[in-house]
Amino acid sequence: MPSVRSRMQAAVSPPGEATPGTERSWTKTVVQVVLKLAYPALILCAWRWDTPRYVGCMLFAILWLQRWAGSGAVATSLRRLSAIDWAVALLLSCASAAIVLTNSELLLRLYPSLVNLGLLIAFGATLVRGPSMIEKFARLGNPDLPPAAVRHTRRVTQMWCVFFVLNGALSAYTALYWSRANWSLYNGAIAYGLVGLLLVAEVVWRYLVVLPRAARSEA
Repeated sequence: MPSVRSRMQAAVSPPGEATPGTERSWTKTVVQVVLKLAYPALILCAWRWDTPRYVGCMLFAILWLQRWAGSGAVATSLRRLSAIDWAVALLLSCASAAIVLTNSELLLRLYPSLVNLGLLIAFGATLVRGPSMIEKFARLGNPDLPPAAVRHTRRVTQMWCVFFVLNGALSAYTALYWSRANWSLYNGAIAYGLVGLLLVAEVVWRYLVVLPRAARSEA
């Protein structure tokens, strides 16, 4: 029985010594973090390479490695993809394949815009079907969200959709009119700085304002 065996291993392990399951968990977390950082790092460095198809190959690999690392085995990972997930993954896969086949710098430059389009589709679909994307994330840390917080997460999801539209449009503009270095800097660094700023601001606002206000209203 795996569960009993794992508890026995944890019981006999010396204090401070990681069990195999813990080690695998840490390894998986590290891989996920590295893969999440790999995409902006690749875009940030892409302007230095004169062969876009190499970057296209790496984009394709990062895309599917991220999905594999999210749930372990490849078959398990693929079974967990929803219809929307498949649509976004296939969109970006086709874009990567087109870059590889054509060696087109323009297609490579437009790839970040397609990433924004994919995120817009993923977030927007949750507004139609529910729960909203931000509500899903919020429930990871606070499963019992009050109704006011649920309404807040829906508004934040709408805000993210607007952000993806604007960022995608600006990304397309940089692809068409900016130099390689400036395109790379915006799409590999500045855009992700904006994403991080929005994420932190929303979490701080939710925990410092939205949740306390909801708790007071229900008291």
